[in-house]
Amino acid sequence: MTRRYSRITGTGSYLPPRRVTNDDLVAELAARGIETSDEWIVERTGIQARHFAAPDVPASELAVPAAQAALQAAGLQASDIDLIIVATSTPDMVFPSTAAIVQHKLGIAGCPVFDVQAVCSGFVYALTVADALIANGTAHKALVIGAEVFSRILDFNDRTTCVLFGDGAGAVVLEASDTPGILATDLHADGKHVGILCVPGHVSGGQVLGDPLLKMDGQAVFKLAVNVLDKAARAVLQKAGKTEADIDWLIPHQANIRIMQGTAKKLHLPLEKVVVTVHDHGNTSAASIPLALDHGVRTGQVKPGQTLLLEGVGGGFTWGAVLLDL
Repeated sequence: MTRRYSRITGTGSYLPPRRVTNDDLVAELAARGIETSDEWIVERTGIQARHFAAPDVPASELAVPAAQAALQAAGLQASDIDLIIVATSTPDMVFPSTAAIVQHKLGIAGCPVFDVQAVCSGFVYALTVADALIANGTAHKALVIGAEVFSRILDFNDRTTCVLFGDGAGAVVLEASDTPGILATDLHADGKHVGILCVPGHVSGGQVLGDPLLKMDGQAVFKLAVNVLDKAARAVLQKAGKTEADIDWLIPHQANIRIMQGTAKKLHLPLEKVVVTVHDHGNTSAASIPLALDHGVRTGQVKPGQTLLLEGVGGGFTWGAVLLDL
């Protein structure tokens, strides 16, 4: 029996129109009596701007145009899709899934759809699940989407977190193939670190219990992130029988330029081999890897036939990597 593989055949992304520069955000925070500066933000994060969705625009409204762009790039219609997975921590509703809402907005029905919640590692998790479902014959053509409206859960009285995040969506079409596209995947989590990055609130009886805004211990996240990302990267390389020298592009979760630089250094990769969008997008959580991938493809940096290492780390604490040939 011929083994089934999966390959990315199209990428797409979407950013809401409102672009918020550091200077814009500094002015907004100053009105609240909170002091920060463009220099402070750039030095610590590498972020210069981010995009915020309008208050009435949910994650699905960002996901749909990203998905449509990926479908167009793959030369497919929405009706060709037989699986939709949306990675998000900011869903439209408690339920149903944002994936179900995206399916309806794309004008299709019948195929399985669901959300994956692994925060900033969500796209890596979702891509791994889609690859497995294609490998076992459950699906043939999948949409894998990362979509977030993190602006909804930011505490704009906390300058250490509210400057970091933005909204956006990225998508890929993953198709069954006789030749390997996704070469190896590696997923992990450690729940003892839940408290270092979380939104400790929930809905009960029509009321919000706890705190519905993002909380983060930046130093703890940084220390964990660089270490676990290095291990995940080495794990997928070993599984695929590859070395660091085989990597054409590192496309990491766009959380913080320092984490990205640290990861590249451990892998002995020059920064010229890292796709960086954090300066323009901020941290878009599950959307950041597919956003960066699509940016790389559409600018001509990332080309068919190249080997890509995707990796993410997020609340949970979750982390993982995917090694693939485009």
